[in-house]
Amino acid sequence: MSLFAQQNEEVRQVIASMFAGMKSKNTDLIKAAFHPDATMQTVKSGETGSELGSNSVEDFLNRIASTPATTTLDERILDYQIKVDGDMAAAWTPYEFYVNENFSHCGVNSFQLIRTPDGWKITYIIDTRRKEGCK
Repeated sequence: MSLFAQQNEEVRQVIASMFAGMKSKNTDLIKAAFHPDATMQTVKSGETGSELGSNSVEDFLNRIASTPATTTLDERILDYQIKVDGDMAAAWTPYEFYVNENFSHCGVNSFQLIRTPDGWKITYIIDTRRKEGCK
């Protein structure tokens, strides 16, 4: 496997492990995917334009930890488009989101990652969310 393909696979695995942690409610697995200074944002589309919502990784972890055991959160990544330059990577991941096997919404995640001594870590996520135009 070339170095380029290996780096892309390592980046993909970090993202996939974060979503596996979300689905299994394993906050340790989620936290391990993030850099300590990571930021999370969402583009909230409205009738008069978009707004930006922000939250911390800690807030995200708390929401996952407080999700009822009977609720399954399943973000299904449809594709990974990954670019790597040295110790920085970007990933574009269209997705569909399901709650207990029921479609909730779709959109795209844009990830920024850096390679640290502990491996690739997510430093930034911004996503879109919509209920229409998903298929």
